[in-house]
This record gives sequence, structure tokens and C-alpha cells, in this order.
Amino acid sequence: MNEELEVEFGKQITREFGSAMLYRQLAVELELRDLPGMASWMRAHSTEELGHADRLIDHLVARDNRPVIGDVVVPSIKADTVTELFEIALDAEREISEAIRGLYRLAQEQGDIDSRPTIDWFVSEQIEEEDAVSEIVGRLKLVNEEGPGLLRIDAELASA
Repeated sequence: MNEELEVEFGKQITREFGSAMLYRQLAVELELRDLPGMASWMRAHSTEELGHADRLIDHLVARDNRPVIGDVVVPSIKADTVTELFEIALDAEREISEAIRGLYRLAQEQGDIDSRPTIDWFVSEQIEEEDAVSEIVGRLKLVNEEGPGLLRIDAELASA
């Protein structure tokens, strides 16, 4: 793996850590709204994002490259509704997806065949991630932030 691709993998590792912290902050916001099921779902996704970072780190280490974690920046959360909190998560997933596609294009441009299995896994994972969060956003819009529907979604996400 050349240095340019190694640096881009490092940037993706940093993004995954940032995504983990964003999900953790969203969990806090949901706890403050007394929605423990949704908060639990966000915490689980925070942990999953850490696993994504580890997967990238492992790929670099296995190839004798040096993973470097950059500065992790977590944007402040400004949301009036639960739907907005999940829309923040959806926007973040879309940004991660685009970054993964950029990593894919760079690896392809450089002919780095050994990165393909790892990147292909992330492409598939991002499709699932966006779909899952998008579905929750759609359901939240359907219930229009009304108590019974909101509590039902909260209960369902507690067991997800």
C-alpha cells in the first residue's frame, strides 16, 4: 500500500472514531429525553463504529502499514426533536458512505487489489447502516413525534 492510500485509510479510521463519539452523544441526548431504548440503540451503534475503526486498523497492521488516528471532532448537537437526532445520524452515515466510496476509488486507481475485500465489506455495511437509520427516520415521521408512537419505537429499538 502506498503512502497516499495509507493516509486515506487513516482518515477513515478517524472518521469512524468520530462517528462513534457522535452516536454516543446522540445517546446522551435521547437519555435526556427519557427514551432509553433509542439511547441503547445509539450506544450499540457507537460500539459498532469503534469496531469499524478496529477493522481498518487491523487491515493496515496486517499489511505492515502504520495506522494513525487523527483529531476526532464531534460536532455539537442541536436538535429540537427525536427525528432531528436520527436525521443527524443519517447525515453522518451518508458522509461515511461517501468517504468509503472515495477510498474505494483511490484503491482502484492505485491498483491496490489487497484493499478490495476490506473496502467491499465497508460498502455493503454502509448500505445497511443508511437503510437502518433511514427506516427509523421514516417511522418517526409517520408517528409525528406523538407519545404512543414514539414510545413504541423506543421499545422496539431497545430490543434491536
